[in-house]
Amino acid sequence: MGHTLLAVLGLFLLNTLLYGHAEGTDAVLEVPEFTLFEGDSVTLRCKHRTTQHSMTATFYKDGSLIKMDTNHWSSTTGELTVRVSVSDEGWYKCQFADGTESEERELRVKAGRRSATLTADRTIIPLGGNVTLTCSVEDPAGFRYQWFRQTSDYSGETSPEESYRVISQGGKYTCRGWRSEPHVITPESNEVVIKETGTDAVLEVPEFTLFEGDSVTLRCKHRTTRRTMTASFYKDGSLIKMDRNHRSSTTGELTVRVSVSDEGWYKCKFADGTESEERELRVKAGRRSATLTADRTIIPLGDSVTLTCSVEDPAGFRYQWFRQTSDSSGKTSLQIENVQESFRVISQGGKYTCRGWRREPDFVTPDSNAVVIEETVSNRATLTLQPNWPQIFRGETITLRCDIQGGGDNQWMYEWTKDNLNIQAYNEHRIISATEADSGEYRCKGRRDSYSSTRWSDVITLTVSSNRPKAELRADDRVIPVGGSVTLTCSVKPSSSGWKYFWYRGEKTSEPLSSQLSAGPIRVSEGGVYWCRGGRGDPVYYTEYSDPVTMNKKVPNKAVVTLQPNWSEIFRGETITLRCDIQRGGVNQWTYEWTKDNLNRPTTYINYRIIRVTSAHSGEYRCKGRRNLYSLTEWSDVITLTVSPNRPKAELRADDRDIPVGGSVTLTCSVKPSSSGWKYFWYRGEKTSEPLSSQLSAGPIRVSEGGVYWCRGGRGDPVYYTEYSDPVTISNNGPNKAVVTLQPNWSEIFRGERITLRCEIKDGGDTEWEYEWRTTSSEKPSNQNELSIRSVSASHSGVYRCKGRKKREKSSTDWSDPFILTVTDKAQSVLTVSPSWLSAGASVTLNCRVKDQSAGWRFYWYKTVPDPSDNFYSYELLPGSSSGTEQDSYIVDGQTHTAGYVCRAGRGDPVFYTDYSQPQFVWSADFHSSASLTVSPDRAQHFTSDSVSLSCEGNSTEWRVRRSPENRYLSDCSTWGTMTGSTCKLKTNWLSDAVYWCESGSGEFSNSVNITIQNENMILLSPARPVTEGDSVSLSCKLRSQTFDSTVFFYHNEKVIQSDTRWELNISAVSKSDEGFYKCHHSGQESAQSWMSVQVSRPEHSSFPVLLIVGLICGIVLILLLLLLYRYRASKYTCFKRPIQSESSNTDQNEAQCSTYDSPQHGDVCLYETIKHSEDSEHVAGGSQDVTYSLLELRNFGKKRKQHTPEERSVYSDVRTGAADDSLLYAQVFSHDKGKKKNGRSAPAAADETFYSEVKPGSSLGL
Repeated sequence: MGHTLLAVLGLFLLNTLLYGHAEGTDAVLEVPEFTLFEGDSVTLRCKHRTTQHSMTATFYKDGSLIKMDTNHWSSTTGELTVRVSVSDEGWYKCQFADGTESEERELRVKAGRRSATLTADRTIIPLGGNVTLTCSVEDPAGFRYQWFRQTSDYSGETSPEESYRVISQGGKYTCRGWRSEPHVITPESNEVVIKETGTDAVLEVPEFTLFEGDSVTLRCKHRTTRRTMTASFYKDGSLIKMDRNHRSSTTGELTVRVSVSDEGWYKCKFADGTESEERELRVKAGRRSATLTADRTIIPLGDSVTLTCSVEDPAGFRYQWFRQTSDSSGKTSLQIENVQESFRVISQGGKYTCRGWRREPDFVTPDSNAVVIEETVSNRATLTLQPNWPQIFRGETITLRCDIQGGGDNQWMYEWTKDNLNIQAYNEHRIISATEADSGEYRCKGRRDSYSSTRWSDVITLTVSSNRPKAELRADDRVIPVGGSVTLTCSVKPSSSGWKYFWYRGEKTSEPLSSQLSAGPIRVSEGGVYWCRGGRGDPVYYTEYSDPVTMNKKVPNKAVVTLQPNWSEIFRGETITLRCDIQRGGVNQWTYEWTKDNLNRPTTYINYRIIRVTSAHSGEYRCKGRRNLYSLTEWSDVITLTVSPNRPKAELRADDRDIPVGGSVTLTCSVKPSSSGWKYFWYRGEKTSEPLSSQLSAGPIRVSEGGVYWCRGGRGDPVYYTEYSDPVTISNNGPNKAVVTLQPNWSEIFRGERITLRCEIKDGGDTEWEYEWRTTSSEKPSNQNELSIRSVSASHSGVYRCKGRKKREKSSTDWSDPFILTVTDKAQSVLTVSPSWLSAGASVTLNCRVKDQSAGWRFYWYKTVPDPSDNFYSYELLPGSSSGTEQDSYIVDGQTHTAGYVCRAGRGDPVFYTDYSQPQFVWSADFHSSASLTVSPDRAQHFTSDSVSLSCEGNSTEWRVRRSPENRYLSDCSTWGTMTGSTCKLKTNWLSDAVYWCESGSGEFSNSVNITIQNENMILLSPARPVTEGDSVSLSCKLRSQTFDSTVFFYHNEKVIQSDTRWELNISAVSKSDEGFYKCHHSGQESAQSWMSVQVSRPEHSSFPVLLIVGLICGIVLILLLLLLYRYRASKYTCFKRPIQSESSNTDQNEAQCSTYDSPQHGDVCLYETIKHSEDSEHVAGGSQDVTYSLLELRNFGKKRKQHTPEERSVYSDVRTGAADDSLLYAQVFSHDKGKKKNGRSAPAAADETFYSEVKPGSSLGL
């Protein structure tokens, strides 16, 4: 039986903790008091007090019926289950079918998922020790916990436990919280890794922070022995001295009563030298204390309150709870089983305290702060106001009364709050003379004892106006018509109830005219001053008197305002008169009132005269006549006076500024702004002189004499004058003519150039001239004859005219003919190169032109130097162009590798330059070691689905790959590929037909390759680089997605050379005649054509060894002959100069050479040997030894074929002899191949090749 009662009590306490109860109604809605999180599930229960049967109920949120869906479902037992989100937060109530309705209860929802947090008092388990883990969940009421441990070979779960766990094994730990009602499981917490110590000596130090006054025992343990051993202890490296706060034992323990100075790093050491690792002891200033908090301080009817006891660093702490039931009683301990929990749910009022205690190390905190919890009783407090007026005014008397329903009168004490501040403790709160300080929100409640009371009553808001109210008197009209009356209405502001009104005429201290018990109006028919005031209550509380209202009685006479003089516009400084006339009113019996813009003017006369009018006098004027204090006329109609703020100015115009010979010009004077009444005065010479004539109208005058003319207007008496007009200079024209010229006189001017416009007077003689310019441009020319523009722009474009005026005379030329200046945007140079592809021995022609070609240009020629670290090129002037060339073309000889060129033009002094042209390239397929480009796969055509890579090799670590599509700008790999190191991988999903090459960081260009990437179904597989004469070559036709099933046609220069089912074209030994354009055709599909370049055979193939041996033998024989003739060398060799044209230069250089003889060698291979002697000591060991050079040139004249030029080959042998090492001879052989042109396009030529041979005397040659 006892166990059953405990179970029922436990369920009741859990239900009280989780759900609150409404009070005072038969329907109760159970809603959790704690905050829910998104994703939680909660069940709201609607219960009926008067029946035990389950009933169906409807549920409302924020006054609206809740619609059922996947997140909101109800049952027939009066329950609503909700899977909550933030939108579910709000006030809920329920209603049964019999109309019983619960009070509203709040459901609180917090954004985000509820999470669990795992902490440990330390992360290393000392030898034989343990670690305490604590799992924390926000709003932990009703939660239990699951624990998880993971090692390298095991992962497991422990059974549900409390919020802490003591462990003695290392591993990776996590936890999570769960609750059955309402059902919630949190995600797993953060991971905490616990390690077991690894040294033989282990010092156990608490991981948590200690406080001053705590006692702690540090234990030193030995891993290899179970015996207790004496140990020494060290702090921050120094041996700890024992005193009353530091005591050690023979069992390896150090007990410390800690202070802040004990904070630091500790270690221990055994007599055998075993030493522990250092461990940190943390100490915080001040004593450790317990803090008690409550989620609320008043227990609602049938509800509960949660108390929480907090201790800093709570690991290992348990808690004791105490309650005091009255001020005179002592505190009693609340015994519960789970004293390790830091919270407690209570349902009784009292004064509560708590304290924390820990067994290891032993410590008990002082008692916490006291928290007073009040229990709510079922009686209800009601607050009333008498009299119940909506607004109370300063000085009125009011009473607030607190009644306890069903509570009697004698047993209650009363508490009052005003704006949450406590006031007197009686059941009535009377205010004799209210002030604004009495304003506020009033509540009351009844208290039966110290810890039980009613709920607070509903709030009554009392508002006391700070000022005594004032009556307001209104009249529907201030003027009483003849034989009529006017209605007067009195009211109190601000408006409130209970008032009656009192009326007064004349003095406000006189007896009232009548007393009105309501706010009803009265009617009056007599003129005079009227007042009113309101009153209410007993004795009467009076308002302030109203403001007086003066009632006037009208007479039938009419007032009229007139303006003299009646001009349409009045100017500052003029004199005007406003007159008020009373029709049929005589003159002597009236006084007058004037208003300007509805403001009274001080004058009371018939005339209102303004001597010097200003803009401040502008406005609307009215007047009226008054016969006595309370009888007067109507206001007159408005007359509007507008005064211009400035004195008007005369304007003088001439139909021409130049008087023709024997003629005259017309002058016209007017006043702006235009108005009436003006006459005009004319002046010639000085404006202070006597006027020439006086015109009574605005008519023009004609003058035939040159000079400076002025005019002004005047009106009124005395005359009011305008400002003088601006002067107008009239000149007599002379016979001279003005002409505008441009220097330099180029047909087109570009932005940024320097120009001069000059005004020249034809037949001007020696006369001194002044100049005047007119232009439609933005330029504002001076009165000089020259207009110099240092940097012309588009804003200077326009029409320019000028004329000259003789100094000291009033005669001038006519305006010049218009000169049109057009400024074009920045000049742009355009470069073309020919040919595009280099061939052996061919020169490169550069042509530069300026867009919108005009005269005076010199041309500057540059070679591009690449820099992969930058997106641009640097430019080097080509020889002979530092001062520019007059010719617009430039020839570069000897160019063998790919190169880029730019140009620009300049003219004028200082030189004005155009922009640089876009770089133009001449491409070479020659392969050289310093910079080379290879294609993978090695072919010229590719499908868009292929993977194509371009690799740069040579004497550099920094590269960039560029391409130049036809008729498009060049770009680098980052635009159409991916650059990795020196390799560029193409994005072949982009169609392309372009030339590709490499540029090195040292400023060199590689060979160039023409590559086509296409989306067609068929391509031709041909070599991307030149093939060597004599090699075998295979060309093939490839389909994207099918095989060849019919005849395949191969074309060479548009002629069919193979037509069968083979998809390959094999050439066993390629020759120069095989060079040209190739393509293939199959079943109506045709590939693009590609150029196959053939270079002459390299010396290491075919006859090269024979030629080398022959050359070496001839060289050695010649050397022996030269040795015999050596003594005659000083008189034998003759000097000559051989002209050499340097690369990229149009100038010749002379190279001095000394030749002994040239002898032709006969046979199919022609051998020319040049024996040269040099005295250059740089190449001779010791500076006096002899060196002999032999130059051999071998030429093979092949068989002539169509469209081919003879191929040439020269072999140069450089044989050196010297005393320093007579056993070695060197031969240097040069081989030259000349390229050729085919089908109008230049094919790449092979690179010059140099071969070196080492010949030793006594070798197999027989020497």
